[in-house]
Amino acid sequence: MNIPKIVVVGGGAGGLELVTKLGNRLGKKGRAEVTLIDRNTTHLWKPLLHEIAVGTMDEGLDAVSYRAHAKVHGFLFRVGTLADLDRENREVILAPVVDEDGNEILPSNRLPYDYLVLAIGSVSNDFNTPGVREHCLFLDSAAQAHKFRRKLLNKFLRIQRIAGEDAHVRVAIVGAGATGVELSAELHQAVHEIHNYGFPAVNNEHLDVTLIEAGPRILPALPQRICNAVVEELDKLGVDLHTDTKVVMAAKDGLTTEGGHFIRSDLMVWAAGIKAPDFLANIAGLETNRANQLLVNDFLQTTRDSSIFAIGDCVQFIQKDGSRVPPRAQSAHQMASTCYKNILAQLTKKPMRIYRYTDHGSLISLARYSTVGSLMGNLHRGSMFIEGHLARMVYISLYRMHQIAIHGLFKTGLIMLAGRINRFLRPRLKLH
Repeated sequence: MNIPKIVVVGGGAGGLELVTKLGNRLGKKGRAEVTLIDRNTTHLWKPLLHEIAVGTMDEGLDAVSYRAHAKVHGFLFRVGTLADLDRENREVILAPVVDEDGNEILPSNRLPYDYLVLAIGSVSNDFNTPGVREHCLFLDSAAQAHKFRRKLLNKFLRIQRIAGEDAHVRVAIVGAGATGVELSAELHQAVHEIHNYGFPAVNNEHLDVTLIEAGPRILPALPQRICNAVVEELDKLGVDLHTDTKVVMAAKDGLTTEGGHFIRSDLMVWAAGIKAPDFLANIAGLETNRANQLLVNDFLQTTRDSSIFAIGDCVQFIQKDGSRVPPRAQSAHQMASTCYKNILAQLTKKPMRIYRYTDHGSLISLARYSTVGSLMGNLHRGSMFIEGHLARMVYISLYRMHQIAIHGLFKTGLIMLAGRINRFLRPRLKLH
């Protein structure tokens, strides 16, 4: 008897949570063959990439090995990059795997599926702005975060060597969404910490952070009250904030705005919007939008193929009121839960569930300086503004909930205990 083959492409927040549930429920019992495909070998929670970029978080302690996780939770893992789909034969086509020197390690191959879930996530959208791809850094992956950290440390080394009044690190961040705002604050904390680790000449006076937003205000997706509180905190840190400012060109030494103003920069980070990866555009005839996102129905099935589901940032889901589900970790988590139930329903010939997004609020962490946000749902009518220690606890709990979803409560408790111990054993900043 052939058991159904379920393939999940993308091991981000939603993809890993989904494949963990499917493996525990079906894979361990031999009721289905569950496979995860990802181009990387480890998983990191994407909202933490800005902390990895400045070194305030060591990804070596928090990264999840896909192979080890697969062994424990009853699914298979394949390293690979999606190249195309053969919908007629229900096969995933993987691109060849090559090493750093371009040598082929694994040839292109095909993987059969009965049910396919695309959870590929998103990448930064440069809107084809001249010079951005050549001169700006992105924070879409751990590798890109590592590149930013290496460059930042090299700039600090230069300051330590010359130690003059003109020694500054000028960082320009384009895009004042959550990533841009949180990175601005995290940079100041990193400078505060690095002062104690062999860089006595480096302090916050040597850091110039410019945050640029094309729209009229920062954090456009969040309530005005949160925006006002964050602006106040950024002003205290000395962040130079530019709203209603569109960047039209990037060069090696800075950015040019639509008004002709040149912003000199040593490091430039582009965080101005997202899109699904370009290869998804009309892949295998599936319906996509201008941002390469897959269009899905109420059950998270792609509009032109009911055997293919899609979840997370690579999806455009239109709600009843006409608004789109925002690209947040909580959206991916909720989609993973609904997709899991609908795949089980397909296998047991039961009715599927309609996906409904529930906004539980938004939180913005400004490193050790502050955390602000709003909670929504049954806690309060409308929304409840929170800040300070309470907001910080809720912010951290979001990551803990993700860990519980993939590890379980007991193992997450052990991870938290290990984290407490590492505060005494390891430096507060990753310096390599």
